[in-house]
Amino acid sequence: MKNVFLESHNIKNQFNGFGQFNYHLIKGLYNAKISDFKMTLHAKDTSPLEKEFGAYYNYKKYNGLSRKPLFRIRKKYHVWHCLNQNIKVEPYHNIPYVLTVHDVNFIDEVSSDLNHETNKRFIEKLNRSSAITYISEFAKASTHKYFNVPNVPEYVIYNGNPIQELLSLNDIHIKAITNKPYLFFIGGLTTRKNVHTLVQMLEHLPDYDLVFAGDNTDNYVKTTLAEAITKTNTKNRIHCIGKINAEEKQYYLQNCTAFVFPSLLEGFGIPPIEAMRFGKPVFLSNLTSLPEIGGEHAFYWDNFEAKYMADIFKKGMHTFETNKAAYEKAYIARATGFNWDKAALEYAEVYRSLF
Repeated sequence: MKNVFLESHNIKNQFNGFGQFNYHLIKGLYNAKISDFKMTLHAKDTSPLEKEFGAYYNYKKYNGLSRKPLFRIRKKYHVWHCLNQNIKVEPYHNIPYVLTVHDVNFIDEVSSDLNHETNKRFIEKLNRSSAITYISEFAKASTHKYFNVPNVPEYVIYNGNPIQELLSLNDIHIKAITNKPYLFFIGGLTTRKNVHTLVQMLEHLPDYDLVFAGDNTDNYVKTTLAEAITKTNTKNRIHCIGKINAEEKQYYLQNCTAFVFPSLLEGFGIPPIEAMRFGKPVFLSNLTSLPEIGGEHAFYWDNFEAKYMADIFKKGMHTFETNKAAYEKAYIARATGFNWDKAALEYAEVYRSLF
């Protein structure tokens, strides 16, 4: 039987986008009940995966040495899928190779010099690819903008929405962080997420609080974000709650007034479609992939001047409240249209095309 190797060791951190992608694709492929080929998962700790998915998958434990050329994995799989473009683990043999590109933000964030190690490694991945998948049209366009892409089949396969079913929170006690209406953001609190602009906007929205959820260990929190809070005197209306679990995420999405996401760089952007699943108005930056993902019913900021952002928010909320039923229906329909089971079936067809 054909065997597909899923280079999935980034599943170790499910609090970031790569980890989420790895887990939900693996779960979607499991739900597909594929019987014409077998798949092998690569992870540092395979025990939770074996417990959840049993014998459906084969399993191989990740070893850091496998990043070194001499210690690369030597088994000749029929297809190797590199799930994330930053992975250093490569097959020893020249075998059919699928590369999934989430973004090429490293061009802006690391170096635009194509001779830089990060870019050289990505170019090597491109050149060994038998097929390339992208998580958005933006990811595809930006890859072609900066790199010479080989003449191989290319596919845009959208990520799914992790929130398909709403959890019952009746028996879960989550203490309200604020009694005021609040705007909600979830994601890594880093420079690219640009959340200090939300703090500056909040100064012009005195009736709202702002709740940030996500990894808050980046130095950006102690510098740019802290400075914005101090200068705007919004400290008592800002709530940084750190990493949260699935129940807490659904609670904050369910109870927020709106979801706000002024990110500068997104290959896809899952949080906005998670918010849409609850029929919530979403306010996004008009940059990179976000208009593609947010669609026509989202509201967009063209710049990040505080008063302008507040005005867009007020106008957007008025439009939403005036047409609430129609907007909620449109948001929910768009959110449920992004489906991991559907995405997994598309990836399976890519694998089959290379057998």
